[in-house]
Amino acid sequence: MGYSTILDILASIVMGGILLTTVLGLSDSAAEKTYNYTGELSLQQNLATIAQVIEYDFRKMGYCANWQNFPDPSKAIAQADSSSIKFYTDVDNDGDIDSIRYYLGPTSELTGTPNPRDRLLYRVVNTTTPTEVNLGITQFYLIYFDALGDTVHLPITNPGIISSYEINVRVESVYAYDEKYSSAYWRQIRLVARNLKNR
Repeated sequence: MGYSTILDILASIVMGGILLTTVLGLSDSAAEKTYNYTGELSLQQNLATIAQVIEYDFRKMGYCANWQNFPDPSKAIAQADSSSIKFYTDVDNDGDIDSIRYYLGPTSELTGTPNPRDRLLYRVVNTTTPTEVNLGITQFYLIYFDALGDTVHLPITNPGIISSYEINVRVESVYAYDEKYSSAYWRQIRLVARNLKNR
């Protein structure tokens, strides 16, 4: 009878260990799902914010409230590269021509975040201090096309031939769960500023 009791106790300990391991695994899985869900929601919100600002600015390329101040929209783009662009527009709708420059900073600037790939996206209006956008951006990549739809290859020496462009933005979560970063991607294919067509 004593031998049977010891076996019952050992079996109970083994079964209790299995149940405890299962409960801990479920708890960890639930925590991961919750973390990923809230992280992805935040990513989608960040990406939507970035996309709205970029799309708004890029659609106004070549625009001026007083069109006589901007007679040649073919000169709306001053500089164009794969991860930076400078163009002219009327930012505050006052009839004066302003410049906007977007460019991506290096990964070494964001040492305070655990993600090794995130960077600052800068937005500079005229000569003001750059506005830093730190929403987990890991990629800001531009592709340019001419009036025939052919890709304009880098380096671009004559930005006046650019007729449309493709904008690619990737964001990742700043903090990882179990060393995994969630990501979201936005691509605006063949965005055309209406004012660039007025040539």
